[in-house]
Amino acid sequence: MHSPPVLAFLLIASSWNAAYGSSHFFQGKYRGSLKGLPASNHSTSYGAPGEQYFPQKLDHFNEANVTTWPQRFWVQDKFHKPKGPVFVMIGGEGPENPIWLTQGQWIGWAEKFGAICFILEHRFYGKSHPTPDLSVESLQFLSSEQALADLANFITNQTAARNLKDSKVVTFGGSYPGSLSAWFRSKYPHIVHAAISSSAPMVAVEDFADYAVVVKNSLNRSSPQCVQNVQAANDALQAALKNPDSAKKLQDLFQLCTPVSNENSKKDLENLVESLAGNFMEVVQYNRDNRAFEGAQATNITIDTLCDIMTDDSTDTALQRYARVNSLLLSATSQECLNFTYESFLEPLANTEWTDETSAGGRQWTYQTCTEFGFFQTSDSNNQPFAPMFPLKFFVDQCRDLFGLSEEVLKNGITETNTYYGGRDLKVDHIVFVNGDIDPWHALGITKRHGHNAPAVLIKGAAHCSDMYPSRDEDIPEVKLARVIIEFFLRKWIGWFAEA
Repeated sequence: MHSPPVLAFLLIASSWNAAYGSSHFFQGKYRGSLKGLPASNHSTSYGAPGEQYFPQKLDHFNEANVTTWPQRFWVQDKFHKPKGPVFVMIGGEGPENPIWLTQGQWIGWAEKFGAICFILEHRFYGKSHPTPDLSVESLQFLSSEQALADLANFITNQTAARNLKDSKVVTFGGSYPGSLSAWFRSKYPHIVHAAISSSAPMVAVEDFADYAVVVKNSLNRSSPQCVQNVQAANDALQAALKNPDSAKKLQDLFQLCTPVSNENSKKDLENLVESLAGNFMEVVQYNRDNRAFEGAQATNITIDTLCDIMTDDSTDTALQRYARVNSLLLSATSQECLNFTYESFLEPLANTEWTDETSAGGRQWTYQTCTEFGFFQTSDSNNQPFAPMFPLKFFVDQCRDLFGLSEEVLKNGITETNTYYGGRDLKVDHIVFVNGDIDPWHALGITKRHGHNAPAVLIKGAAHCSDMYPSRDEDIPEVKLARVIIEFFLRKWIGWFAEA
């Protein structure tokens, strides 16, 4: 849901990918670093501040447990003016980067409003390690509810220590942290005065089949023929997997690390089909956003790029063009081949030790989906273009294989999440809900206003968290207008201190 301290970095060549050659896009998030770096057309005259650590409670809901742990945070007070607000960027499902205290849309507003800015890293991600390991026993302390309590404790402490008790607090977040931003305003209105919630899934759901439906609709905007050819390629792929002779040819065609044979399990093949579909899912989710990339080859990979390949019927078959898309994404993520076996997929997620790879958050985010959210992007809808080979069971079984959790635990967790937070029916004010209609996550978001003081902005043609990046000349008019609307409500709710 990935999320600015939240956003997944499109096409990043992570050490996880290099080591395992696995699919780099999983459950709407990226393996490795889950946060994008802002691409900006201007430079700043100041550097990013250094990291600090806050003694955080391990368990906010058990007073007998007095254990604390060091939670990482950053603070930027360069713009702060007397009586100015407190801006807090909520950390998400990956390591945080202090570059967001020098760039990003919220920094422009911080300068205007005279705000002091904080970033608080989410527990169990990056360098914020509450426990010695990532065992299931340790992960019991990982939840959105604990994360919100972390925020409350942190903000209360920092505003008191810095004599900011009379300043209005505003939280920012996109994707999962966008959900946290809205939920924090709902659950702790005495601490936070306003919230910006970008591309936030507000409803937990086990089978998020609509994700692939939105992917289809977004591809269709570029070219209806593109959707038809993706469907044709998947029909051909499914047929090839049933024919041993045809299956053998898939290794070279799709740059697979190992051949497809009778020795492959059903889950191997499901993982292969899901990984190839993920190539399209990732590009749709982050289409044309203002993100920094790790190589020039990847900078122009958009929906139109993929559809240009899929509709180029001069020579290749639909399946061959589908393979060309895979080769493009493998190259952009510095992978020599795609390791599609289920065992190789589980291996990094099963690691319970703290390493650079596990700190990136793949295991932790999977645990949260298995205990709180679901969000499983399945092929179960009949109105989507991919082969129906990654059904709900494919994802539910991962919860069992990685954490020993049953589907009953998953269903109960989803019910509790929606009951506790309210889904789309939460009663709130002083929140701006922002979504892009290209982004598949808007299907779980709030896209209609919740009254005059809880507006919703649905940006036509925009992708995941596009409103949060620095402004640039090539931003579409709809994104520019959305930022004007957000700033209007900030000014309405917290005043204009920069001119005071």
